Amino acid sequence: MSAPGQPLGGPEPWPAPAKLNLFLHVVGRRADGYHLLQTAFQFVDLCDLLRFYRRPAGVVERLGEVPGVPADQDLAVRAARLLAARQPSAGGVAIAVSKLIPLQGGLGGGSSDAATVLVALNELWGLGLAPGELAELGLSLGADVPVFVHGRAAWAEGVGERLEPLDLPEPVYLLLRPDAAVSTSEVFQAPELTRDTPTIRIRDFLTVGGRNDCEPVVRRRVPAVAEALEWLGQFAPARLTGTGSCVFAAMPDEQAAQAVLRQQPGRWQGWVVRGLNRSPLVARRRLEQDRSGRGR
Repeated sequence: MSAPGQPLGGPEPWPAPAKLNLFLHVVGRRADGYHLLQTAFQFVDLCDLLRFYRRPAGVVERLGEVPGVPADQDLAVRAARLLAARQPSAGGVAIAVSKLIPLQGGLGGGSSDAATVLVALNELWGLGLAPGELAELGLSLGADVPVFVHGRAAWAEGVGERLEPLDLPEPVYLLLRPDAAVSTSEVFQAPELTRDTPTIRIRDFLTVGGRNDCEPVVRRRVPAVAEALEWLGQFAPARLTGTGSCVFAAMPDEQAAQAVLRQQPGRWQGWVVRGLNRSPLVARRRLEQDRSGRGR
């Protein structure tokens, strides 16, 4: 591993928050095989932390290892290379990721890392691309990347790219990850997956909620997730986020969440997190703009 070298930008890390799918309906399937969805995204304050270091133009590398993710497959590295190829004025960069969001947990960590790279390097390289342009670039990396780029809790349709901002309650959540990983592609290829849920309107979700169509598939195929859902469901309505494996429940307050967390069997990871309608990435971007004078 090469040494970090001279940092790009200020000393503060760039956050890449996790997300929750508050519901997830599969409402159809396109001719190309992609599924059509309705979902509501909300961020939580569990974040990966990214730092950037100067490299010669054309050089993009990752510092350190992410277990199970080769550098060339890392969405953070791919995002930087995509941006550098699009913009001749881009420089080079080394990316260091402190990985706090669990892999294959349905929390969008890889997509969030990619979005943070796009937003951060747009500022640090002085490229001046609008959020919509960055979101369009991000969509080629993953359907969840645009919501992280825009940094607003959102209602999403299509493959997840058509977004409408939402203002939602920001509760304390208890988030659990059982000792299991779930393959998104396997869930969406499952023959038993419901693919014809009727579409709903935002006000329907806000008044009566929704379900996660992937949850029955994951429950049946991954017993550890089913166990975690049953256990957490003793204390509050428990849900799967995305295709899992993480499960979550809204709690009355942090004290109540911590009390439940202390009772979990001990073989699971757990976090008490706060729901966020604004991504901390937005505040970090403004800090960099203020520092450079571009935000004035």
